[in-house]
Amino acid sequence: MTGLDLIVSFASAARHASFASAARELGLSPSAVAKNIARFEAQLGIRLFHRTTRQVTLSQDGEDMYARCQRILEDVESLEAAATEARSGPRGTLRIDMPVTFGRRVVLPVLMKLMARHPALKIDARFSDQVVDIVKEGLDAAVRIGPLADSSLVGREFDQQFIWTYASPAYLARHGEPGSPDELTKHTCLLFRLPSSGRDRPWQFHFGKRDFSLMLESGMRLGDGEALVQAAAAGLGLLQVPTYLAEHDVKRGRLVEILQRYRPAPLPISLVYPSHRHIPLRVRALADALAQRHSLARG
Repeated sequence: MTGLDLIVSFASAARHASFASAARELGLSPSAVAKNIARFEAQLGIRLFHRTTRQVTLSQDGEDMYARCQRILEDVESLEAAATEARSGPRGTLRIDMPVTFGRRVVLPVLMKLMARHPALKIDARFSDQVVDIVKEGLDAAVRIGPLADSSLVGREFDQQFIWTYASPAYLARHGEPGSPDELTKHTCLLFRLPSSGRDRPWQFHFGKRDFSLMLESGMRLGDGEALVQAAAAGLGLLQVPTYLAEHDVKRGRLVEILQRYRPAPLPISLVYPSHRHIPLRVRALADALAQRHSLARG
């Protein structure tokens, strides 16, 4: 009987609040589990459970020890997983959440190449512009745009989001081109409704050493970036969107950039994941693939 066996018996009994349930989980008899826990208590010199004829509950010392034992068992599982991954490469299901359009256009092609390279890897990808709780949702990772607010997550930046201002040549021919952000009040501006709050996203600008934002009035606000680009390409107004949304229409001459002197600073795009001691190989493989994609795109 090893020390790890005693820890496993104790942790199972603590999790189920029952020696019998722990015995069923571990394939032992209830008396064997009880003896293991008694031996563990004797070694530690503390009482881990309060016992009655009907139930067992953790003592205060038991609660403290359970938290420590959970970390030990997680480390053991991580070591076993790392050893398996080292032999077989990324495997299992990679569960990831990402913004809708950026996910479809940028991340999904990387995921498909990753699956082709590693046949044992499966993908469970969710597309949402809402910020989800990674741990609560049981996710391995998520793609986040902007500064990271959750300090319990590890973030690895792999790209930047540039937000520029655009108009169609037809619109500019009719209304002229604004020379500065102050002149936007004379123009029709197409606004993006933020899915997280339902409010309009303010337009961001930078000039000299100053960053500033403007809340603009509009006769059209949409909750979908691609729909905004379609409306602007049709000449309905000006818009400000990430460059990856507008690049297709820019190449075809349906949109042109305006207010270049006032471009706002780019936002970081990061892959975030829980700050466990062991990061699954499937997450590390995705992080490396995203970083490599960005490096090749810049080259």
